[in-house]
Amino acid sequence: MIEDVGADRLDRLDWEALQAQLDENGYARTPPVLTRAQCASLVRLYDRDSRFRSRVVMERHRFGVGEYKYFARPLPPLVEELRSRLYPALARVANGWMDALADPRRFPPSLDAFLDVCAAAGQREPTPLLLRYEAGGYNCLHQDLYGEVAFPLQVAVMLSQPERDYEGGEFLLVEQRPRSQSAGEAITAGQGETVIFPNRERPARGSRGFHRVNVRHGVSRVRSGRRLTLGLIFHDAR
Repeated sequence: MIEDVGADRLDRLDWEALQAQLDENGYARTPPVLTRAQCASLVRLYDRDSRFRSRVVMERHRFGVGEYKYFARPLPPLVEELRSRLYPALARVANGWMDALADPRRFPPSLDAFLDVCAAAGQREPTPLLLRYEAGGYNCLHQDLYGEVAFPLQVAVMLSQPERDYEGGEFLLVEQRPRSQSAGEAITAGQGETVIFPNRERPARGSRGFHRVNVRHGVSRVRSGRRLTLGLIFHDAR
């Protein structure tokens, strides 16, 4: 049985500091939001095909080397709780970003209300997923867009522990800056920690105010072991 997310872990997140990291660096890392036991429970779900709506083998599509599975509804309670409880604070960040970019889009305060927007656009398939990489696996730089409606932020929850379960496999972010060279980050997060990052683009401050920066993400090559991650995407898919 998967225990509920500890309310204190999520309640203790310093969203002012996390937003400052997002605004300054383009991503934010949180302390662990899941226990080691919770991470192990999610890892065990990977082999239960009945919990998933589809499986993607990356090599077949030239996405990289590895595979991932999209959860079917009903989502596991732990995944549902994480997604619904993280969304409101992320919606406030997202609306601030829209203000900075003079973008008219706004995101409602609750996940249920936002999923209604997705459904009205024909996007009804759940998008939370588990990703698994063995030694030699990697994920090419990409963006997770599944239709007309997209939420500007998403979350990767690390289920494996670096150096103990695997080596290599850094989380990669690359920003394509206007009239400049692309800039990259290689991020290593511990088990149960999350990385919050842009789904597609973010505002960055320049000499003339804010401008859009295009962002892609991926995973560097795993040198040894096995790496599993929970991906929390907040918009549904067609």
